[in-house]
Amino acid sequence: MRFRTKMMITFTIMLALAFGIGGSALITASTNSALEQSREAAASSHRLILYTLSAVSGQSRNIQPGREYDALVDAVTRLDEQSGHNWLALRLSDDKDVIYASRMPGNFSDSLIRSIRKDQFAMLAFRGENGAYLIQIAGQFEFSARTLYFESVYDISLVYAARQRQQAIYRQLFIVVTIMGAAISWLLSVWMTSPLRRLSRAAQSIASGNMSCRTPLGGKDEIGVLASDFNNMADRLEQNINDMKDAMRRQEEFMGGFAHELKTPMTSIIGYADLLRGHAMSDDDKRDAANYIFMEGRRLEVLSLKLLDLIVLKKREFTFLPISILTIVEDAARLLKPVLLKRNVQLSYDCDGGVCQIEPDLFMSLLLNLIDNARKAIDGGGEITIRSKTREGMCEISVTDNGRGIPEEELSKIKDAFYRVDKSRSRSQGGAGMGLRLCDEIAALHGGEIEFESEPGRGTTATVRLKAEQ
Repeated sequence: MRFRTKMMITFTIMLALAFGIGGSALITASTNSALEQSREAAASSHRLILYTLSAVSGQSRNIQPGREYDALVDAVTRLDEQSGHNWLALRLSDDKDVIYASRMPGNFSDSLIRSIRKDQFAMLAFRGENGAYLIQIAGQFEFSARTLYFESVYDISLVYAARQRQQAIYRQLFIVVTIMGAAISWLLSVWMTSPLRRLSRAAQSIASGNMSCRTPLGGKDEIGVLASDFNNMADRLEQNINDMKDAMRRQEEFMGGFAHELKTPMTSIIGYADLLRGHAMSDDDKRDAANYIFMEGRRLEVLSLKLLDLIVLKKREFTFLPISILTIVEDAARLLKPVLLKRNVQLSYDCDGGVCQIEPDLFMSLLLNLIDNARKAIDGGGEITIRSKTREGMCEISVTDNGRGIPEEELSKIKDAFYRVDKSRSRSQGGAGMGLRLCDEIAALHGGEIEFESEPGRGTTATVRLKAEQ
């Protein structure tokens, strides 16, 4: 059973019990009060009649024997025949006989006079032969040295009839109040549980993957505090998931970047190894080739750790050294010489003596990426030109090729991770789409930027701008 239904049933039962107990107590109190008033009125009336009879008995001391009760009978008869009285029947008797009895003699109980005590009344409530509710009151007085008993009967059926009317009205009100209470309890339960339903929907939405879903509940009550705690939990959960996604993305970028960076030095290593294996070389050339293989292997080892710091750990604290751009361009040209010769690509450079604060391994990776991308854009032989010039505190390094070029609509996307202009060529040439994304990251690390200019069919120029050493 749902919580809202349980709440509605509980509230309705409590309301019905409260109204039932309260109404019953009110009707009972009202009936008892009316009965008490009827008893008091009957007792007062009976007391007045006894006072009258006592007065008559005081005036009848010299009456002839055998006629002593006549005055009493006359007095009781006159009282009984008066209009507007509130008694139902009167009876006068002694220890042996009934001296006078008014109409409806069957409404008297003969056992009451035996319970009378001196100077006191006896009262009995009973139901008459016709089902009426009656009160019989009995008292005694002295007459000519005899004890006489006077009894009066009063009809209190109106009190019980009023109680029945009240009970009938109460039953109708009870039904109406119960129905209204059920409706009100349903509305209250809907109102009180609506925040919980919104919390439930928010939890379901988060469980389905919508981590930005929040509940707008406010206030300082328990539900408001619960909603605030829920939103805080959702915020932390979303932050943790975003952190996990970001970590996974950085790991993917690292793996893609590392795989991309692995290709260029491995190509150089394979090229120099092929020279050592298949060509007759002098001892100096062999030593140079072995040295390049060793240096590229060491550079690859160091580069992997630096890429891990840069991409995964987002580290920005690297050691920057003042290095001549010409020096690093010459090193890059020597490393790629076997690869470029194999593809019949001519590499030339024209660099001034500008010096920049750079991280050697990362900046070398940037330069090698730009040269390698230029190489991949050339089909069947071509030229790559590297230029650098320093002016107004800035150093510009450009890598220009005369290859296929890049369509204008693609230029804004080429630095996105895993994006490739020509996907079929990139796959055949081993491209992973991470080179330029990584180059952009390295340029930003050096406080610089990369810009591209290209014309399809005529080639592309990539320009890196860095702050020059003052």
